[in-house]
Amino acid sequence: MDRRKITFDTWNKVASIYQDKFMDLDLYNDTYDLFCRLIRKTDPRIFEIGCGPGNITRYLLSQRPDFKIEAIDMAPNMVKLAKENNPEAGFTVMDCREIDGLAAAGFDGIMCGFCMPYLSKEECAKLIGDCASLLNSGGIFYFSVIEDDYHKSGYETSSDGQDKAYVYYHEENYLQEALMKNGFESAGLTRKNYPKAGEVSSTHLVFITKKK
Repeated sequence: MDRRKITFDTWNKVASIYQDKFMDLDLYNDTYDLFCRLIRKTDPRIFEIGCGPGNITRYLLSQRPDFKIEAIDMAPNMVKLAKENNPEAGFTVMDCREIDGLAAAGFDGIMCGFCMPYLSKEECAKLIGDCASLLNSGGIFYFSVIEDDYHKSGYETSSDGQDKAYVYYHEENYLQEALMKNGFESAGLTRKNYPKAGEVSSTHLVFITKKK
């Protein structure tokens, strides 16, 4: 079984556990607030990639009820929870690697929290290009990664040893290069120290940029 299938099966299986753990996590709220402030248009169209159980969706709508959010996740169980948690938003089961086939462009903002840690360097570069095609000029793009040497990427296993997912670490330099190549401004960066029980904490790197 390939690493993508293993990771997908894990996320689909643990959707409810993920919801219980992260639905009210406030570590990133200041970065979500900045995303909301940077989108000055009224009733903007927002595309959310890798929405999970709709935790970020819910926070964004609490700050900007005028956001018209269309969201995707490849795990059906995540999408089911997201719909229950955010009946006012639209959700679709879709692989983020296939958004280049979307007909509906013209978004004013794209939110991509907690998705790129499960994409390779090449897949991230493609996703950045796809997002550039979907955004209006002046549109805001938010994404986050786990910052470390890319070559340290590998499987992470749950505490009970029952589930695992392949986690990619990413580096600022090649992501900034991909942004510039695809017509984005140099991104503003925020680093968050994410504590992990019994382990060394990891650094989560948040990019917020604008399409030229």
